[in-house]
Amino acid sequence: MTLHLGYGTNGLTDLRLDDALGLLADLGYAGVGLTLDHMHLDPLAPDLTERTRRVGHRLASLGLRVTVETGARYVLDPRRKHGPSLLDPDPEARAARTALLVRAVGVAAELGAHAVHCFSGITPPGTAPETAWKRLTEAITPVLDAADRTGIPLAIEPEPGHLLATLADFHHLRGLLGDPPSLGLTLDIGHCQCLEEATPAQCVRDSAPWLRHVQIEDMRRGVHEHLPFGDGEIDFPPVLAALAATGYQGLTVVELPRHSHAGPELARTSIDFLRNAMTRGAIGTRKGGAPC
Repeated sequence: MTLHLGYGTNGLTDLRLDDALGLLADLGYAGVGLTLDHMHLDPLAPDLTERTRRVGHRLASLGLRVTVETGARYVLDPRRKHGPSLLDPDPEARAARTALLVRAVGVAAELGAHAVHCFSGITPPGTAPETAWKRLTEAITPVLDAADRTGIPLAIEPEPGHLLATLADFHHLRGLLGDPPSLGLTLDIGHCQCLEEATPAQCVRDSAPWLRHVQIEDMRRGVHEHLPFGDGEIDFPPVLAALAATGYQGLTVVELPRHSHAGPELARTSIDFLRNAMTRGAIGTRKGGAPC
């Protein structure tokens, strides 16, 4: 049983992207969760194709795999966090988010990424649930079409406070869309601890057929705060053992977006923590000299 560990660039925003990738390779990570943002492969700046090609060469030279993540806070609107979303009341605003995600699929295809991550967004005030779900299905359909064309799955993340907040919501969306093969799941282990009724390990087992991307950090019940390992309540060896047992071969990416000020040190302590937890669970890794 093996896992492929990665670290999210949204937790390394104080580093240049080349430096961040070099750091992760030196620490022994197998890959990176690359958030498209103004400081790391800006998806809206000129010459995206050439810049993406250079990043691809850098990843290949370091032996790093990649998932493309789309959770940049202000990449589309400098005044609204994560705005506009796929649920925005303004059709043109929704279209801007859709276009960004389609572009992200193109970047992912160029990089050979194993998935593109996204989320639904928060339901706007005064919006009926059926309206919000209708907007989501319509806005995400062109992204799924792009995913079909490229063979890069779209992995939507249940996010606390969003329309699509739980695993049950993910399955509701699958049903509304007719269960398209290009739609998969980003499972955030901390979010499972935060609000799912099942344990994180059981969430992993229940989600296995749809897992396309995994994010991991510590968290406490009922509090949506991404914490360094050991600062929350999660018992990680059973979670990691459950994940390895599914046969999941994508990246398991450390997600600490509010800790960039300590990013290099946390990248080091995080991989040490996860390796220790995997040793206790008799799980191997694919990078950095750890046993497989």
